[in-house]
Amino acid sequence: MIRVLLTDDQPLVRHGLRVLIADRPQLEVAGEAANGEETVRLADLLAPDVVMMDIRMPCMDGIEATRRITSSSGTPPKVLVLTTFDDDEYVYGSLRAGASGFLVKDMDMDQILTAIEIVAAGDALIAPSVTRRVIAEIASHLHISMATAKAHVSRLLTKLDARDRVQLGIVAYELRLVTAPLG
Repeated sequence: MIRVLLTDDQPLVRHGLRVLIADRPQLEVAGEAANGEETVRLADLLAPDVVMMDIRMPCMDGIEATRRITSSSGTPPKVLVLTTFDDDEYVYGSLRAGASGFLVKDMDMDQILTAIEIVAAGDALIAPSVTRRVIAEIASHLHISMATAKAHVSRLLTKLDARDRVQLGIVAYELRLVTAPLG
């Protein structure tokens, strides 16, 4: 059973996710939070497997809450960001803070539920729309085809012994090979 802590400042979103999770036999809602501070407290108290984290919330945003949860002692839960905003700053900030995945709320609900299972299993995941955008930007910037960009990504995964594309992105930012666009 995968225990999920739902975090969103909108009660309707939390309710919708709770109903969908209840239909998945391998998932259960461990608790709900409406802001980042409450999420950090409940993550410590309830020890969920996965925290579904919104980005923009009162009291403490999702990026700071993610940072605090993933840096806690013991075995912290995996954090899966689910937001309306797929801005590059949010994507990078979430992953840098320790999130295992980044999804947008306009995704198919079955994909979101499957993402919970993927992240709980220890894998990382980024919304396909975000991944496509990043690969297209790389290909365009380098004046190569999408297929060539994908081949280079595969080679980098092997050469750097990286577990996934998320890890490659973080390495690229840390080495200042890429920067997030402003505004």
